[in-house]
Amino acid sequence: MEKIEPGSMKAWLLLPRFHFIPLTVILVSLGTAIAAYEGFFHSGHFLLAMIGSILVHMTVNVINDYHDYVDGIDLLTQRTPFSGGSGVLTSGLLRPKQAFWFATLCLLIAMGIGAYFCFVRGWLLFPLLLVAGFSAYFYNVYLSKWMVGELFAGLNFGPLIVLGSYYVQTGRYSLETLVASLAPGILTANLLFLNEFPDREADQGGGRRHLVITMGRKEARFLFVALLVSSYLCIIIGVITKMMPVAALIGLGTILFGWKAAKGALKYYNETNQLIPVLGANVITILGTQALLAIGYVIAIFVPK
Repeated sequence: MEKIEPGSMKAWLLLPRFHFIPLTVILVSLGTAIAAYEGFFHSGHFLLAMIGSILVHMTVNVINDYHDYVDGIDLLTQRTPFSGGSGVLTSGLLRPKQAFWFATLCLLIAMGIGAYFCFVRGWLLFPLLLVAGFSAYFYNVYLSKWMVGELFAGLNFGPLIVLGSYYVQTGRYSLETLVASLAPGILTANLLFLNEFPDREADQGGGRRHLVITMGRKEARFLFVALLVSSYLCIIIGVITKMMPVAALIGLGTILFGWKAAKGALKYYNETNQLIPVLGANVITILGTQALLAIGYVIAIFVPK
């Protein structure tokens, strides 16, 4: 970071934390793949939904950086490759107000795309967009202090984005799509959950209130494992009940990485340096499972029902 010039293009590119954006790309692709499995696909709507969703994700990342800097959290946090913010503001590469207005602009453009979809596909999309927009912009201000941060992370990067991507293709919602979105949502909540372990003291000092602070790391580690197991069970139950195609079982292909993440969390829950590889295994588990689910639906398109 010390070799980067303040205000440079590289500083701006670091701010949105693009290495987390694949999460959104995969989930939009999953919702679209489910629609395609049911016979609906509009390439223009897919691309526009992808752009809008990425802009919302960028809003989340940047506005969180802004508030964590203003609240003093990132000044106390031991940064890891998976937690602790981008480091752009704490290093003085950009001014806080620049980050604030960048996030605001991203959200405004995303809202414009959302308004377009409401007009062309139906206003039943509006409540979903309202929840997504509010939680993206006010996560740090309210949600992270009301002990619902993990819930809204899983809701937004799970059911809302998958259902929304499905809706812009089909003009409707479906119970099958909701069921398919449960495992991705639980996994995303677990991504935030484990990333909070190294940040516990800094978050508490900055006024946050989340499950790791409330439960303590020692107890929270068991909830992390339980949520991980439940995500795989959602896939299995979805296939058994025929709410998801058999090809969706390919999502279970990350179990070995999940085992590594679970075992590491149980052992190194209170040791940040040893926990870093565990955070990495968790990211692979989450992105891998979600990507494999999307691939499973693509495979199912070509398999006789």
